[in-house]
Amino acid sequence: MGGPRCRHHSFLLLLQVLGVPLILLEAGSQKTRDCSRWCPPNSTCVNATTCRCSPGFISSSGDIFTTVFESCDDINECGPPLTVSCGKFADCQNTEGSFHCTCIKGYELASGARTFRNESENTCQDVDECSSGQPTCHESTVCINTVGSYKCHCRRGWEPKPGFQNKQPNTTCEEMSFPTWTPPPGIKSQSMSHFFERVQELHRDFKPALAQGIMQDLIKSVDEMLEAPNDLETLPPHNRHLTATHFLLGFEAVLRTLAKAMPGASFTYLSPSNTELSLMIQERGDGNITMGQSHARMLLDWAVATGARDSGPTVMGILSSCNMQKLLANASLELEPEKKVELNKIHQSPFRGAKPRLLSAVNLVFLSNTNTEKLDSPVTFAFSHRPETPGPRQELICAFWKSDGNSSGHWAMTGCQTLGTGNGSTTCRCSHLSSFAILMAHYDIEDQKLALITKVGLVLSLVCLLLCILTFLLVRPIQGSRTTVHLHLCICLFVGSAIFLAGIENEGGQVGLRCRLVAGLLHYFFLAAFCWMSLEGVELYFLVVRVFQGQGLSKWQLCLIGYGVPLLIVAISAAINSEGYGRTLYCWLHPARGFLWSFLGPVTFIVLCNAVVFVTTVWKLTQKFSEINPDMKKLKKARVLTITAVAQLFVLGSTWVFGLFLFTPQSWLLSYTFTTLNCLQGLFLFVLHCLLNKKVREEYRRWAGRVTGNRYSEFTTSTSGTGHNQTQAHRASESGM
Repeated sequence: MGGPRCRHHSFLLLLQVLGVPLILLEAGSQKTRDCSRWCPPNSTCVNATTCRCSPGFISSSGDIFTTVFESCDDINECGPPLTVSCGKFADCQNTEGSFHCTCIKGYELASGARTFRNESENTCQDVDECSSGQPTCHESTVCINTVGSYKCHCRRGWEPKPGFQNKQPNTTCEEMSFPTWTPPPGIKSQSMSHFFERVQELHRDFKPALAQGIMQDLIKSVDEMLEAPNDLETLPPHNRHLTATHFLLGFEAVLRTLAKAMPGASFTYLSPSNTELSLMIQERGDGNITMGQSHARMLLDWAVATGARDSGPTVMGILSSCNMQKLLANASLELEPEKKVELNKIHQSPFRGAKPRLLSAVNLVFLSNTNTEKLDSPVTFAFSHRPETPGPRQELICAFWKSDGNSSGHWAMTGCQTLGTGNGSTTCRCSHLSSFAILMAHYDIEDQKLALITKVGLVLSLVCLLLCILTFLLVRPIQGSRTTVHLHLCICLFVGSAIFLAGIENEGGQVGLRCRLVAGLLHYFFLAAFCWMSLEGVELYFLVVRVFQGQGLSKWQLCLIGYGVPLLIVAISAAINSEGYGRTLYCWLHPARGFLWSFLGPVTFIVLCNAVVFVTTVWKLTQKFSEINPDMKKLKKARVLTITAVAQLFVLGSTWVFGLFLFTPQSWLLSYTFTTLNCLQGLFLFVLHCLLNKKVREEYRRWAGRVTGNRYSEFTTSTSGTGHNQTQAHRASESGM
């Protein structure tokens, strides 16, 4: 059964194989037929043996082909190499066997059609999505049309919700809130507490529409807090500067937020206390921007003001306050190492430190850009200040308030360059932003000659004071109330000078317990020395003026006044302001809040009283010299009187008058005179009370004889005190010295 069926199948297969050549042969032989039947899709028949691809299609052999295995494929007119051009703001769209042009997203044809064929038909123009009626932006935002697109911008007084960004198609916003602003931690101040209570009231009642009025209210409240006498001035310098740092940072954040909520493009407010706020608010800009007011002007690049993120209107502001000087008073100035080296070379002496003095208002500068520690391009400022010409070792500088690591602060110059000054204005260029001011910096350059005079003079004075103390204790013939005064005056000067020589310099720069203790001891012993100088005047008054009317004060009264009065003054001073003891460079009284007058006040009073005693003494001595020897020659009388008067100047502390008029260290003549005279005060006391005193000289000779074994010296000393001339000389000496 299988044999015939298999043979039949093979026969049919043979017919199929032979059928194709037969058909082709038949097609070739039949010239009269219209087309061949084998042309593939997307093609047309040319003749019995040839096909042509339709427009928009092509085969591997080209448009015309004669092979039955060819196919016509679509031509991609929009692909490379590009054979068509749709023009600007348009894209090419390929279709089956053809193509067309369409406007890109955000553009449409002026005719309203959706497609076109070539560049000559291109009329693509921007579509204003914000006015097209489309539901594009959330109701909390404002639609802003851009070229080919749009952005959704938060309304003034609104900010993006968490998780959203401003100026995005999906931006969603919420109403701004008042920034958190709290008092600095650890600072107890009743006036500041009242101020922050007012801040909390503004926080509760805050509405973005009220931003401008709130800024004015804040500035007035700050002025009232700083102008009225309050406990801020009694804060220690560290706490006061910490408060200033915290306050400036908080005020900057609040003003930036309120400015973004405020309607309008610019705003200037001048308070009754001359605090001035200038704001410039713009949505877009380019190039350099200039803004300013009466205290300061600023030139900067728009990109610097905006920063990396374009998240809202760009804010530029300057707040100038003269009242802020209270919080920043007596702050230190930090110089760069390069500046210190420069000063050492200029003055040819070691640089010890710098003391700044504010000349301008404190100018708080802020922008939308909060990353202002290192700007891409510098900002140029022009600050107004009271005109003042720098003296020797002084310089006008541009400085900024820098926060310390312990959240306190100081003035610094890093990144700021002073370009020039004149007519009450100084121009600066800075690579960062902060709170700026113009300072008059006084550079403390060590005067090596003056330092040498001080050290040599004090050493010599200490030796002489020690000899005086031993003399007053051991020479019995001179014992008495005046000697008691001399003794304790020398003791106080000796201890004070020793402490001054050993510990006056504060090498660490930090005001610690050691420095405060040294300052307190110097305060006490120098005041005690002046109290004993005043008692010198009292004793001299009783000796010369009221010689027949009593013997003066007793020893216990003298000690009570000489040591009790300075102890009382120091105790009261320490109780009122213990932080006033110690400075950055020297362990002495700090001039802040007039604390230095706890020493200068009593000294001035004593010097003035002793000046009256001095004039009275000289006048009385003139009369006594005439009574003792009316025939004394005028020249001799003038010489004795002059020596006596000069001696009394040193005893009564009158040489300290030079120090009272030494207002600035630049007065080199007064500095040298004051230092020389007072460092040698011990020498003058030794010469006056010991070497010029005959009884003391006799005792010295007796001591010298005992040491050398010279009996004759002792005999001549014991017998030389007889006679009328010796008595007169002794009386004259006692009266004059």
